Amino acid sequence: MVLVLLCVIITIINPNFLSFSNFVRISQAAMIPLVLGLGATFIILMGSIDLSVEGGLTLSTVILSMLVLNGANSNDLGLLAVLIVLAVGAGLGLVNGVIHVHLKVPSFMTTLGVWFIGVGAANALLGGMAIRINDPFIRGLAIERFLGFPRGVWLALGCLVVALVIQNYTRLGRYIYALGGGEELAALSGISVARVRIMAFTLAGIFYAIGGILAAAQLGLGNAQIGNGRLFTTVTAVVVGGTALSGGHGSVLQTLVGVLIVVVLSNGMVLMGVPPSVQIGVQGLMIIAAVALSIDRKLMRIVK
Repeated sequence: MVLVLLCVIITIINPNFLSFSNFVRISQAAMIPLVLGLGATFIILMGSIDLSVEGGLTLSTVILSMLVLNGANSNDLGLLAVLIVLAVGAGLGLVNGVIHVHLKVPSFMTTLGVWFIGVGAANALLGGMAIRINDPFIRGLAIERFLGFPRGVWLALGCLVVALVIQNYTRLGRYIYALGGGEELAALSGISVARVRIMAFTLAGIFYAIGGILAAAQLGLGNAQIGNGRLFTTVTAVVVGGTALSGGHGSVLQTLVGVLIVVVLSNGMVLMGVPPSVQIGVQGLMIIAAVALSIDRKLMRIVK
């Protein structure tokens, strides 16, 4: 209802909102936040938080730019480079899960550390430089189109379908909901809490790596600043979509709606001529309002 209301208001103020070219712009702006949000949704459904989004995306983008056809070296691994990047993303997620579970470090601190490790490693690899990507497949994700939309948009929708299948038709998806609803009860029911948490963080890392691939395609280069600001957008989209930070409630489809609300609002403010500084403030107010609306205060005696 919020998304539809936004679209109606923006259309009344500027009818160009309904043009096909604007829909393409919205889809291009939404594809990376959607993929990142899918990974974050699984973590938040467990009642945890993952701050390593920017680290995973940045390191994945930098490694991809160095392995595919580029303007800095003679590498040209093609699709093999994509597989390596997905493995790197899964590895970072695995590190998140193992440290969080076996060393009993809160997910907030664990993923915060991995965030800086990822960005630091990306800086060390490039030394502050940027690498231009010339690989036709990677660049094609942003340039080549199918039914008028970039291939990267279709890749993001494919990731949504995969996430839906995992959420609704696999044990991992059901167990993630169970952990968010009550970890102790889930353990008493025979669910391996440690295994589910590690698998969920690993899965999220893969989605962040795909987000890095899309970011590399969209900008046509790899650098250590490419992930800046992605964490805020990701968490905002998930929370605005209605996934509870306490875990157990939400879905990847709600994250899709949350991403569209954030992107449509941003797009609409541009069409209405709202200054960028005001746009940032509006997004901040939006995430506070979304969290406030998603919390059941009757069940909370103490707010920490």
